[in-house]
Amino acid sequence: MRAQAKSRLTPRERLARGLTYSAVGPLDVTRGVVGLGVHSAQATASGLHRRYREGRLAHVVAAAHEAVAQELAAAQEVVTSLPQALQEARRSQRRSKRPLLIAGVVVAVLAGGGAAFSILRRSSRAEPSPRPPSVDVQPLP
Repeated sequence: MRAQAKSRLTPRERLARGLTYSAVGPLDVTRGVVGLGVHSAQATASGLHRRYREGRLAHVVAAAHEAVAQELAAAQEVVTSLPQALQEARRSQRRSKRPLLIAGVVVAVLAGGGAAFSILRRSSRAEPSPRPPSVDVQPLP
């Protein structure tokens, strides 16, 4: 007995298979082409979007960089003018007579307070009585 591994197709099965593959083949090719086109379009759009964001980000970074540069320039001007401002402040302090006035007022208040204290203390002392003491005072042995 002979065993055949492959069974022979009938003409009807052969025709059905041919039509199936001939119909599915171009459909697969078309689906593959459309799929590649869609994927390519998505990749292109993604790249364009990324470049747009990077470009916009570059503008934002450039604007921030310029703002920081302006702030540094302003700070540098302030630092440069600081010694002159300190010198002017010292000059204005030297010319001021206010500290001398305050010191004079403090000295006058202290002197007046001292004089008032001594006057009050003297007036609060009891004057010695003209009478002799009622109790004999004896020194302790």
